[in-house]
Amino acid sequence: MAAVPTVSRVRVTVTASDPISREGVVGQLRRHPEVDLCEGPGSASVAVLVEDVLDESALARLRRAVRSEGARVVLVVGTIRENELLDVIECGAGAIVWRREATAHRLVQAVLTAAEGGGDLPADLLGRLISQVGRLHRGGGDHPASFLGLTPREVDVVRLVAEGLDTTEIAGKLSYSERTVKNVMHGLTTRLHLRNRSHAVAYALREGYI
Repeated sequence: MAAVPTVSRVRVTVTASDPISREGVVGQLRRHPEVDLCEGPGSASVAVLVEDVLDESALARLRRAVRSEGARVVLVVGTIRENELLDVIECGAGAIVWRREATAHRLVQAVLTAAEGGGDLPADLLGRLISQVGRLHRGGGDHPASFLGLTPREVDVVRLVAEGLDTTEIAGKLSYSERTVKNVMHGLTTRLHLRNRSHAVAYALREGYI
């Protein structure tokens, strides 16, 4: 009998501001073999945080999940105000899903992307992020370009990440191998102490590379 291939499962915790919201997300994720739901801080590689709004306590939970527990974060949120968007990205949220769009398929997609260190932002949020950073530059914002800088190859890769392309699509566009694309992203996130692809895009936008 042929061996059945094993599915690589992502260990996931779900935290919500109310138990009904938590059970709703848990119920969506439980049906998918890619997800291994677990309990307790520090026990998962991806933390799904479900919030209505981003008040101070919600942002504190986000920072704790990233910095103390070492998890990659999927933020499921009802609304994000304009002045909160860069803070959320820089706190380390690798993926953001609107609560109104939080279907089982959408949640699993975000979890798997976050687990691989990728970024997953709704298109309307990405547009707002670009507009916000553009205003910072036009206003002479107080974020001077890092002397470390980005290489032309890194700029090419990050620009395509910002356009929503995945590793395979970026490799095809630039005639690189997928390994090269991954190495480029790993190199720049490590060198500049960036948490994930979304943070790299935010950095490149803020510093005027894209």
